[in-house]
Order: sequence, then C-alpha cells, then structure tokens
Amino acid sequence: MDAPRILAVDDDPDHLALVERWLERAGLRVTAVTSGTKALVAMELERPDLVLTDLVMDGMDGLKLLSEIHRHDPILPVMILSGQAAIADAINAAHLGVSSFLTKPITAEQLIQGVRAVLDSPVGDFVEPIANFGPGIIYRSRRMGEMLERARLVARGDSTVLITGDTGTGKEVVAKAIHEASTRHDKPFVSINCSALPEQLLESELFGHEKGAFTGAVQRYEGLFKAADEGTLFLDEIGDMPLAIQAKLLRVLQDFQVRPVGSTRAVPVNVRIVSATHRDLEALVDRNEFREDLFYRLNVVPLRLPCLRERREDIPLLIEHFLGELAEQSGASRKHFAPNAMDYLIAARWRGNIRQLRNVVEQCTVLSASDVIPLNLAQSALRNQPGDILPLDEARFGFERRYLVSVLRATGGNVTAAARLAGRNRTEFYKLLGRHGLEPTHFRSTTEDVG
Repeated sequence: MDAPRILAVDDDPDHLALVERWLERAGLRVTAVTSGTKALVAMELERPDLVLTDLVMDGMDGLKLLSEIHRHDPILPVMILSGQAAIADAINAAHLGVSSFLTKPITAEQLIQGVRAVLDSPVGDFVEPIANFGPGIIYRSRRMGEMLERARLVARGDSTVLITGDTGTGKEVVAKAIHEASTRHDKPFVSINCSALPEQLLESELFGHEKGAFTGAVQRYEGLFKAADEGTLFLDEIGDMPLAIQAKLLRVLQDFQVRPVGSTRAVPVNVRIVSATHRDLEALVDRNEFREDLFYRLNVVPLRLPCLRERREDIPLLIEHFLGELAEQSGASRKHFAPNAMDYLIAARWRGNIRQLRNVVEQCTVLSASDVIPLNLAQSALRNQPGDILPLDEARFGFERRYLVSVLRATGGNVTAAARLAGRNRTEFYKLLGRHGLEPTHFRSTTEDVG
C-alpha cells in the first residue's frame, strides 16, 4: 500500500518547504500549498489522509479551512501547526473537530511523532489540544468531545458542577477527571452514593458524628466532608437525597461549615462539590421533592453526558478497548466480533449504556469458543425483552450502517465507487460514513481511492 499522503498548508514558503522535507524524509507523500483556497482545490484532485495547516494565514485562516474541510469531508483528520498558540484559538479548533494542535517552533522529531500519532489513531478521535484531560475516557464523537472540553475548562476553577446523564454513562469517571485536572488534584477525591444509605446514616457519613450521638456510635467519626477537605467531594445520585439532608447540605454550601451529628460546634471545610444524578432535578423541584435553592447551588456549571445511543460512533472504540482489557486480564488471546455482530451491537439500544456494553463484551468473551465472536452470541448476550421493538430511527440506523459496510466491502473501500453505487455524491457519502464511524481505508486491500 502506498504511503499516507499529507496535505501541508502554510503561507510561509520557507517553513512550508521545511515541513515538506521533514515529512518526505519520514517516508510520507506530501502535497504542499500556500493558502487555504489552494488546499481545497488540492483536496478535489486527490484525497489526502491528513491535512496539516498553519493557523494564522492571509485570506482563509486555519480555522476557516478546518471548517470547510469538515463540511465536505467530516472524517478527514486535520492537524493545526501554528506559532499563535492562543487558548481561544485552540478551543475553537477543538470544537471544530481538530485532531491535534501543535505549536511552533517544532523539531522534525516532534512533527513526525505528532503526524504518526494522528495517522495511527481511529479516524475522528477527539484529541485534547491544550492539556491532557480524562486519559481513561474513550471516545471519538463530537458530542462527547464538546462535553469533555467544557469539563476541562471548568476543572481549572472551583465552581460547583452538576453532572447529569443516564445510568451507566460514566458520570463518576468524568467527576474524577475534573478533580485530576484541577488545582486540588493532589488532595482527596471522596465519593458517596446518596441513594445507598438511609437518612440517618447518610447524615452521619456526610457530616460526621460524635461518640454516643446515636445507637451504634461507639466512637467519633469525622465524616466525608472533613475527609475531602481541600479536595473534591462527589455526591452521586444527589436526586435521591432525603429532603432533611438537602436542607443541611444547603447550609454547608452556604457557610462551608459542617456540624457533626450530636455536636454543637461547627467545623470549617474547604471542599469542591461535584454532584451527579440520572434524574430530572427540575421536575423534582416542581414536585417539591428537591429543594429549589439547593438545585441552584448545585447547578452552577451543568454537564450533560450523552447516552450511548447518542454517541454510536464511540461503540466500536469502546468494544475494542474492552476486548483488549479483558485479554490482558485473562492472559488469553484477544478476541474480536464478527462484522455482523459488531453491526448488531452498534445498533442496539443500550439502556444500561457503557456499563451494560462492558458486561455484554465480557460475557461474549467468556462464552465464545472461537477468537471470532459470532452474531448469535452477541444476540444472546443482549437479548431484547419479549415485545421490545427498536424505535424506527434506531432500526434505520442499524440497517444504514450494514448497508454502508456492504457497499465499502464491495468496492474495496473506494469512496468514489461506493458513493456512485449508493446513489450519493462523495460529500454526502462521507457524511454518512462519519455518522457511523466508518473509515474507508479499513476496507482497502492494495488499491487507493483516487477518485
């Protein structure tokens, strides 16, 4: 197979020539142009595997070029290389879907490593342009990337954060990522599930108690607020907190002092609060099941985690991650899903989200006698309840993906031929591929798509 082709864009001819020389020495094919307009023309003549562009250029700048590229080809990776490393520009690039953000001056080794990292990564991955955030979070979807960028920005301060999302979407993972990216990262991260304890025990767990405060209190207990002092306290399932405890929590958030059960003294605390719930707190407020004043105290910066059905392009990445994880844990050979089994899992409803997905992958891995997990085993592991019929849009999504896969296989990943076969132009076809997280090169043998 031919070497990857890089489209390099820079209005500085000297720097462009240097970059071209470095990339070609690394065995890459390079098309070098001096403007965004010329870059778009070059893309019409031959589809590159990656675009490397300067940020500040006369005429069409790098951000405008990035937007134009992804309007025509939403899954083409774009790297920005610029000496103007303004935070605002990097954030804008992140929201537009940039794959990497590098700053001048740069060495040949740094450039080649950056380019190789993007070429080797799954197409469409969101790469943090400024600082590492949530290294354990697996995703490529734009929706997830935008939410994580928002989380990374809020992590820099001390604002109270409310994370909402369905059960199993990874709310605690995001809470930990916020803590690790904050100035409190070297202090405790303490979590509690507010639905797991009855009212009296929850109060004691949060605020502490004195010896003899109640039956069974045989010794003094400082509580989780004090344990999380100078760090972060994560209040999971805050929507299930009893009203009486809500009132006491509100007082703590107002005064930053806790009063242990059975004590007359208040203890000062310095804690950042991150809370989470799968419930609609505003609806609970309307029903007088959640305090309105507490809601506004907690909802300073809201973050909503998309459910797995809203980020289907992430499912293959997550499955591959879990398969690798399970293989490493067991010491056995790495298994993989048959193509029709993978299609089935991508189109499933996933009421339990990532947690359910991992359970299904583990079950299939354990029960499969072969390294290739068949469709029937995936169906058995994720058996729908009797009468549970997929909504039309979800059923259509599954059919559409299977159709695209079959067309790509039939054409060996040649996008021009596949688009023609599907009765779509290249732009429309690439949008469909991006929606389903499909990369044409995965279907190629030794031929190149040059149409």
